[in-house]
Formats: sequence, C-alpha cells, structure tokens
Amino acid sequence: MKQRVPVSQIMTKDLITLNLSQSLYDAEKLFKNNNIRHIPVVENNKLLGVLSYSDLLKISYADVDESGDAEDVPVSAVVYDMFSISQVMTKAPITVEPDTTIKEVAEILSQQSFHSIPIVENGELKGIVTTTDILKYLLQQY
Repeated sequence: MKQRVPVSQIMTKDLITLNLSQSLYDAEKLFKNNNIRHIPVVENNKLLGVLSYSDLLKISYADVDESGDAEDVPVSAVVYDMFSISQVMTKAPITVEPDTTIKEVAEILSQQSFHSIPIVENGELKGIVTTTDILKYLLQQY
C-alpha cells in the first residue's frame, strides 16, 4: 500500500456548496439531485459549516406526534420553515489541509461520528473527503 498519500489525491474538488441565505428546501434538492450526503456551507469561499443529509433527517422527525403518526402535511414542509441552514448545520467542523495524509484522515473519521471532512488551505475551502472516498481508495489498493 502506498504511504504518505495526501488527501488532495482523493478529495472532491468540484464542490456543491450552500450559503446561509439558502433554505433547507434548497439543501434537500441539492442532496437528492446530486446524490450526495454532505454539503459545505460557505461565504466567499470561507467555510462556515457542513450540512449533512442526516441533519435534515433528524429534524424531519421533529413533527411526529406522540402516537408516532406524522401529520397530513409533509413533515419537511413544516420543519424546513421552522429552521435555517445556520441552525441545523455543524458549525466549526474539523478540517484538514490538502497535504494531510489519507491515513491521518481515516484515523480522524474512525474516531468520530461524522463521515466527511472539509479540506481547507489558507482559510479557503478546497475540497471535501468522505468515508466513501477513503473506502474507494482502499479498494483500489487491492
């Protein structure tokens, strides 16, 4: 297996991002239309946070009543109007630089409950790497 391979070799560079003025409806469309699970939230290419699809799923269950039955109105229609991206996203996520090794990133992800790490250089978002990216890389080694 190759040693000291930088995460920049496997990170996604062509990023889909959100900004704070967008809605959770916008986020859901981006998740579904692009088949992704993590979206960096930026302002002027500066990382503010990360919104994950699981973040949306967590708040979507907020409108289920005690009997476990959801109301007739789609849950997302009610909940998405109640929250903003800023309220739901992970603020100040752990980040790494492009020259951080894939092994180091895998170690971080293996010890945490999240599944993506933004790649930042000189304060600017350069990419994102996910557990799926790392698994694909490992599979290529065999």
